[in-house]
Amino acid sequence: MAPAFYAGLLLSLSLIMALGPQNAHVIRMGLLGKHVWLTVGLCIASDVALIGLGVLGVAQLGDLSTTVKNILVGGGIVFLLVYGTQAFQRFRSGAPVNPVAMNPQDSGPMTRRQATLAALAFAWLNPHAWLDTAVLIGTASIAWGHPGNAVFGVGAASGSALWFVGLGLCVLGMGQRMQSPAAWRALDGLVALMMWGTAITLGWDLLGL
Repeated sequence: MAPAFYAGLLLSLSLIMALGPQNAHVIRMGLLGKHVWLTVGLCIASDVALIGLGVLGVAQLGDLSTTVKNILVGGGIVFLLVYGTQAFQRFRSGAPVNPVAMNPQDSGPMTRRQATLAALAFAWLNPHAWLDTAVLIGTASIAWGHPGNAVFGVGAASGSALWFVGLGLCVLGMGQRMQSPAAWRALDGLVALMMWGTAITLGWDLLGL
């Protein structure tokens, strides 16, 4: 069963390492020092849930009606465009030296409920999250039969946990050093471009271009 576990682990890490909306959100929360481990825990729990659904048969998501898939993707595009625009507005406005005041909308306290809703939104409203995690991992698990598919799923879930815990630790360490306004502006610019790029790619797919 070890080959199935490591295959799931490697596939999960290869899918999650790209700087997507979920990773960008964890990075931002880590640099701001707000509810980092709550965010990390919710990201892991969401991935585990999606992987479980995929391994148990939601690779069937690929057979959803065109209308339902288009609605889900369209909602994800709106979400990415809005978040990208917010990041771009921060990039344009610049930032003072104080890392807390760098982004006025982030300077106030954030409740656990707000942090929870934000983390869940980034985990579930981005179509790439459930398509990559549930559909691709679910489909790949079929090759291992039963019970190898379950072991493959455990490996994939372990990959997600390792990645997000490591990312949380890294950005918490960076947060102590990231005092440069230029660095924060660069991060916001990168996030804006990445969000808009993802939205455009999804839009092309939606329109069949």
